[in-house]
Amino acid sequence: MKFNGLNVRIGKQVKLGKNVEIGDDTIIYDNVTIGDNTIISNHCIIGEPANAYYQDRKNYQQKETIIGENSLIRSHTIIYAGNQLGHHFSTGHFVVLRENNTFGNYCNVGTRSEIHGYVTVGNYARLHSNVSLGQRTQVGNFVFLAPYVGTTDDPLPPSMIALPSQIGDFSILAAHVTLAPNVKIGKHCMIGLKSTVNRDISDFSLAVGSSARRIMDIRVMKSPHFQGNYYPWMYQFSRGLPWHEIGFDAWAMANGVEIPPKLEPITIS
Repeated sequence: MKFNGLNVRIGKQVKLGKNVEIGDDTIIYDNVTIGDNTIISNHCIIGEPANAYYQDRKNYQQKETIIGENSLIRSHTIIYAGNQLGHHFSTGHFVVLRENNTFGNYCNVGTRSEIHGYVTVGNYARLHSNVSLGQRTQVGNFVFLAPYVGTTDDPLPPSMIALPSQIGDFSILAAHVTLAPNVKIGKHCMIGLKSTVNRDISDFSLAVGSSARRIMDIRVMKSPHFQGNYYPWMYQFSRGLPWHEIGFDAWAMANGVEIPPKLEPITIS
């Protein structure tokens, strides 16, 4: 292991992998494991204790926090105890991950985003800046959440009711989309800019508005920038994704991932 920062505080029960770098003024609490080749930048807190610690330090039990190998945690990120983060995980600046979230591999959480706890996220999810996910939100694989996307979980605030939202694999939520509690977004959906979603959206939907409604099957939407279909987007975009060199179909067949049926585009008047 190696760490070069000044004024670094590391708990006695911390496991650091090979070639771990830790920046200035960073605190790592007990029961944290950091994988090989991970960089923790300046002014970060890893394993921040839950509220119970400050109420009863004598009996508090710190949950395990894991950051996978080859991860990059940028400055001023706070990761609470109980987070389980896969390999090649990265954050922007001033990110807050509250307790007990689970992220898959190759996930990004953008600057000033806040994940409110007990959230589950699949592999290759990209959360851009200022994303806010309510407790127990479920996010699938290869999901893109644009800036200022938010999910909520309390239908009668303030209450003790928690009805989290779900977002299916390969779905895209454009900037400033808000999901009401207990809403399910299907697979391969696109939710348009500034939409408010308070009903379930079925697979392959283009949905827009407030409240958002399905406009069409997204596979028939004609693109002004491409010949034929743009969606499903995996055939047009591959940067940083596992099918970059071989194409989506070949990758999907090799990995047991369902290949979505294609439709002919139509002209929308």
